[in-house]
Amino acid sequence: MSPVAARVDPPEAAASPAPPAGPVPVPVPVRPRPARRSVAGAYLSLTKPRIVELLLITAGPAMVLAAGGLPPLVPALAVLVGGALAAGAANALNCYLDRDIDQLMQRTARRPLPAHTLQPRNVLLFGLLLAVLSVGLLAAFTNLLAAGLTAAAIGYYDLVYTLWLKRRTPYNTVAGGVCGAAPVLIGWAAVTGTLELEAWLLFAVVFLWQPPHFYALALRFRDDYARAGVPMLPVVASPRRVAVECVAYSWATVAASLALWPVATSPLYGVVAVVAGAVLVAEAHRLHRRAVRGEPLRPLRLFHWSVSYLTILFVTIAADALLAA
Repeated sequence: MSPVAARVDPPEAAASPAPPAGPVPVPVPVRPRPARRSVAGAYLSLTKPRIVELLLITAGPAMVLAAGGLPPLVPALAVLVGGALAAGAANALNCYLDRDIDQLMQRTARRPLPAHTLQPRNVLLFGLLLAVLSVGLLAAFTNLLAAGLTAAAIGYYDLVYTLWLKRRTPYNTVAGGVCGAAPVLIGWAAVTGTLELEAWLLFAVVFLWQPPHFYALALRFRDDYARAGVPMLPVVASPRRVAVECVAYSWATVAASLALWPVATSPLYGVVAVVAGAVLVAEAHRLHRRAVRGEPLRPLRLFHWSVSYLTILFVTIAADALLAA
């Protein structure tokens, strides 16, 4: 045996240290700070960019139709930038207010607040900052009507829809549709300073389009909403009843879109509105047939086509107005 291995420490060196006086503190795990890029991505995700994009798709053509061609550059940019900020503000504040139910739903559990990527206070301040910037931008570069409509839309979405209607009535989607349709009014008001018949017809199209669009999504995530206690119509009503409402609102959407034809557009728009509307109605009826037969619903077919329908319709509105200019 080597001298090193045979060495024995003196007794005082081998004795265990005396236990500390008082309770031993329990170590608290330290969450690593997320990288700046992931934090920036988290703030961006709060704004729900896909929803913002869809809202701008309706506001832009509304301005083109209101101007009878290309709208003035400064108000148009103010609406597009300010509208994006306003939608982002409303969505960020929605994430703050819904953080209790978002953590219960699989679809929303990865949002920044349920995932603890961001702190609630920071999200609240972020949403309020975007709201102030958006309203201020529109007030400075368009007019007070457009700015007032923007402030009202943010307030309605977060205080009336998110805090009240969403948690208390199965018709929250219908009542909340006011916010989703507001961008067309804001765009029209920014260009003309008024709200004329054409603006309200555009509003009607987007307002009536929202129930079949969101009911289809809610059918797909029905269990999520039920788990969180949110009384979406697919949670409290049968799939057949929901499908009937999708059919009714799809027909109403097409009727509103065709009402715009003789008022402000040419046959080009009319043909596209008829064809695209026929597909929308057909998808809604397909969903209804599956519900009646007890077959798999596949509601995302209607959901995805509804997005395409609205995009095609409003791009055609813009093209029609530019060609007629």
